[in-house]
Amino acid sequence: MKSETRCGWAKTPIEIDYHDQEWGVPLHDDQKLFEFLVLEGAQAGLSWVTILKKRDAYRKAFDGFDIAKVARYRQPRVEKLLANAGIVRNRLKVNAAITNARATLAVQDEFGSLDAYLWRFVDGRPIRNAWKSWKNCPATSKHSDTMSKDLRGRGFKFVGSTICYAFMQAVGMVNDHAVDCFRYRQV
Repeated sequence: MKSETRCGWAKTPIEIDYHDQEWGVPLHDDQKLFEFLVLEGAQAGLSWVTILKKRDAYRKAFDGFDIAKVARYRQPRVEKLLANAGIVRNRLKVNAAITNARATLAVQDEFGSLDAYLWRFVDGRPIRNAWKSWKNCPATSKHSDTMSKDLRGRGFKFVGSTICYAFMQAVGMVNDHAVDCFRYRQV
């Protein structure tokens, strides 16, 4: 039986599972969108596989990414998180997750949902690129530039254009599967 062609970045079992099941699938759940915002911010300067390996620990440490709960975290909880070896113990990134939860609540009040707010940056439907190789994917786009600027203007942290573009790829706002990848047509 011939194995299916997938994007070349998916090499390890955890990356293959993530690629085959999640990456690029349009996501419209506020709690999951918030999770990816936190994880993409935590990934800054690290490999994505490092974050995937810590994902379960993140879910446990951040109350399943319950936005309202995370928004209520105070200094004692920050210190507890910084002592948690299961997550990236970077004070700026931990504080950013809390700040972003609070900013998300404001976005939900204004737009009705985080989903409605974020998906407006791509007019509500995924951008479908057609790269011959995953290596051709850009690190940013005009859409991620616009999203980053708007998020920062609303007080979000760790949301530079590169992080926003990776987020957009992860949650299916952009389909950057290579054209020969079996997932390209599926998502």
